[in-house]
Amino acid sequence: MNQKTSEYKLLSGLFFRLLPFQILMVVISAINGIVDSLYASNAIGTTAMSAIGLYGPLNHFLYAASIMFVGGSQILYGRFLTVDRKHINGLFTINIITSLGLSVVSSIILVICVFTNATTLFVSEPDSLAMLNSYILGQVAGIPALIVGQQLFAFLSLENQTKLTTTASIICFIFNAILNHIFVVILHMGTFGLGLSTSISSWGFLLVMAMYYITGKSEWRFSLKSIDMGDIARIISLGYPGAISRFLEMFRCFIVNFLILTYVGTDGISAFAAVNSLLAIVWAVPFGMIAVARMLFSISVGEQDRRSLVNIMKIIFTKCMLIMVVIVIALVVFAVPLTRLFYQDPSLDVYHMTVMGFRILPLCMPLSIISGHYSVYAQTIEKKKMSVLLPIIDGMVGVVLFSFLLIPSIGLNGLYVANILNGCLCFLLVSIGAAIVLRRLPKNLEDFMAMPQGFGASDDERIDVSVKSMDEVLTVSEQIVDFCKKNGIDKKKAFYAGLCMEEMAGNIVTHGFAQDNKNHSVDIRVISKDEKLILRMRDNCSEFDPSKRAEVMESTEDGKNIGIKLVYKIAREVEYQNLLGLNVLTIQI
Repeated sequence: MNQKTSEYKLLSGLFFRLLPFQILMVVISAINGIVDSLYASNAIGTTAMSAIGLYGPLNHFLYAASIMFVGGSQILYGRFLTVDRKHINGLFTINIITSLGLSVVSSIILVICVFTNATTLFVSEPDSLAMLNSYILGQVAGIPALIVGQQLFAFLSLENQTKLTTTASIICFIFNAILNHIFVVILHMGTFGLGLSTSISSWGFLLVMAMYYITGKSEWRFSLKSIDMGDIARIISLGYPGAISRFLEMFRCFIVNFLILTYVGTDGISAFAAVNSLLAIVWAVPFGMIAVARMLFSISVGEQDRRSLVNIMKIIFTKCMLIMVVIVIALVVFAVPLTRLFYQDPSLDVYHMTVMGFRILPLCMPLSIISGHYSVYAQTIEKKKMSVLLPIIDGMVGVVLFSFLLIPSIGLNGLYVANILNGCLCFLLVSIGAAIVLRRLPKNLEDFMAMPQGFGASDDERIDVSVKSMDEVLTVSEQIVDFCKKNGIDKKKAFYAGLCMEEMAGNIVTHGFAQDNKNHSVDIRVISKDEKLILRMRDNCSEFDPSKRAEVMESTEDGKNIGIKLVYKIAREVEYQNLLGLNVLTIQI
């Protein structure tokens, strides 16, 4: 099989295996928001919906802070994984401490704002202000659990603990749904009950995942002795570009809410809140894609794997884009039924504004696939200027600029259209950025990515071999030996390397492929660069611990696995990793 096709399929399978679990976390949060909105609109009133909408900017700030810690930690994780695995314990510890500290401080500040009436900056109308204050007081108790829980979710995803993260997410949803009914319908606690139910469910979400670490089952440990205080600066430095967009969305919400209240009225806030609460479920799909891409980008950059970066981006621009187009079409078609979930009277202005929201606003989603993933890519590979400029445009400048121009003339529809124009502006910015780096127009996807010169091994410095059957195993040694000879590698090393990779591939095909009925492949990469010979083997079979690998080698007869034994004797470094469910063995000679 063609290596490019095989590696693409391997990464594509991994991408879409991880995607449902990343989507689930965002979906649960979004469904909780919808449940809150449904109880607010049907059990309390439209003023309660306004309170939820006005809390939106604060929610964006909390999410921005969380994504900064998640993004920075995942990028460092990818780097440490290949060179300094022990450092990850300190990284995990400092992540939890700093995210907990920030969340506690945020909660205290919000409580002070409520009791000093500083929340009048959001809204001055008495009823809306009272409901907003009550909602904030209900929410603050769960902010630490929300932010720390998202950190644990990210680390557990990197450990491939998808069942645990799924369980935690489902428990969070169940708690929120039950408690909303108890607090709002039975106990009549109003918007305070809405916020409190979210807080309690967040603590349930956190505790389920925390037990995995408390019981010592995790690979990574909370260890104060392992802390490197320099990691705080590294996390922030690497993570803040990914958080800029979310952070600026907080200010964007303030400005947009002001424009809506000025030119449309509170019905506009209610309509926009209704549309956003339901679209939050749909946004879980691109956000989940971005979360998976961030993990894969981080590991690929840590491995200096140029081809994998291109393949990941190809998956995004093809399969991910197609998924979003289908979803957008469905939203536009079912705009009226979706509106009736919140408002049933067609004679109301809020009804018509909500319908138009479902018909227009989703059109920005395919464009967000491009800007969102390119932002994560630029952040991971440290394209500093683009990783900062693109989130600034996408997070605030584009939408605010077009909203100022359109809302006064065409009302709330102007805000919906502004989001689409913002997506077009971001795509134009990325294209111009690539053209500036290349000093010509980008011709293909790799040009569009504008990777730094010297990143990864060039085509002349590496060979990629894909194996899906025993027949293909028989050609491995010859291909590797020929490559080594062309790159001036010692004949003995070349022979050992080829024989070793062939034997390992044969073992995986014989034993690993037979364990289940799934499609498997072994991807071999040999790199000759800087006077080093690096052998890397990656497969998607079940996890195989390196200690077991060593036991197998010791117990085999003298005439078997000769190449493996010889290479292990002359190897400078041998490292096995299970990365997101893939077995990766790297040998440096």
